[in-house]
Amino acid sequence: MARQLRAEQTRATIIAAAADLFDRYGYESTSLSDIVEHAHVTKGALYFHFAAKEDLAHAIMEIQSQASRRLAREVDERDCSSLEALMRITFGIARLAVEGPVARAGLRLATAGVGVRPPLPHPFTEWLEIASRKLLGAVKESDVHPDIDIDAVAHSLVSFFVGTRVMGRSLEPLVRLPRRVAEMWYVLVRGLVPVTRRPRYLSLVAQLEREARAV
Repeated sequence: MARQLRAEQTRATIIAAAADLFDRYGYESTSLSDIVEHAHVTKGALYFHFAAKEDLAHAIMEIQSQASRRLAREVDERDCSSLEALMRITFGIARLAVEGPVARAGLRLATAGVGVRPPLPHPFTEWLEIASRKLLGAVKESDVHPDIDIDAVAHSLVSFFVGTRVMGRSLEPLVRLPRRVAEMWYVLVRGLVPVTRRPRYLSLVAQLEREARAV
């Protein structure tokens, strides 16, 4: 049992080190030797858990996917509207990125052309499915205009969200991310939500930003 625990701890250490380096320097610019040095483990320990750098990248994206699905489930357990749920999920993903390197690295790997092995879905495909489902619910609940093209809006929302993080990586501190997500939602609410319902959702954006920044 103790040996198994040590092995799990070593694996987690390697993943965290790889995620930190992938996030800071990119997948192609990070070598296995860099990861060994950063994790303070032996090459033998690394190869015991991961045969190649691609295996590490896949493990990171799998953890990110699990975190996104868990976040979506937690939000679904709340008694809130579909649009509020979608907002909470985006702020939750942003919070995960601020809190740790795995979520940040997962996004950077997804934008770097690193292959995703089935049955793991590409994170953007997963986010598109969540956004489409919640937008459909929001239409039924009359929280967004009934004539929207759900596929187009979901694609635009995910592109907006991902682009905010990609630009922010180069231009500003990570802690600015909740504010950028709030700015995204201020634009979307004004374009998607009927006038009579906008005050509620504009107020919610401000609340979610405060909560995300307080973590």
